[in-house]
Amino acid sequence: MSGNGVLTGRDPEKPEFVREDPVLRLAGVIRESIVDGPGIRFTVFCQGCPHGCPGCHNQSTHDFRGGTDTPVSRILQAVDENPLLAGVTFSGGEPACQPGPFAELARQVHKRGMDVWMYSGYTLEELQQMALDDPALAGLIAEIDVLVDGRYLEAQRDLTLNFRGSANQRLIDMKASREAGTVVLYKEE
Repeated sequence: MSGNGVLTGRDPEKPEFVREDPVLRLAGVIRESIVDGPGIRFTVFCQGCPHGCPGCHNQSTHDFRGGTDTPVSRILQAVDENPLLAGVTFSGGEPACQPGPFAELARQVHKRGMDVWMYSGYTLEELQQMALDDPALAGLIAEIDVLVDGRYLEAQRDLTLNFRGSANQRLIDMKASREAGTVVLYKEE
């Protein structure tokens, strides 16, 4: 299984099968972004998206067969090279389609004292429903600090909004939402 990290265990269907260095299928990264959350951010664009939103600015990320396999450790190495980063943003494609490796990346980013933002074409409610049957997705959701949720809707495009492309998309403060048991919107500073 070349390119998929070091594997332990014998059978990938059994729970003891663990990737010591999970691999993400990436479209690319931006090492210093100021449009994908507050401060200077390292943005990871995953490859593969089921939504196909008309007018999407990342249409090249839709094909699940495209992109490049990249170990999480290589992404973290690049993150560690820049002491000015405020956080890491997961974008796409659709990060929820690769929940295990993104959850591990988020855990490692938090250990470095940075926050994690994630863009998803799914709403939080859709993600929560899907997570009932997907422990890896539940783990990813638990690691996200701010979720920008909802499909891009060209009819609601609004270039005056910070950190999102259409008015239907929400900036959700996930920590406050988990504490409140309801959606709490992120307050921009």
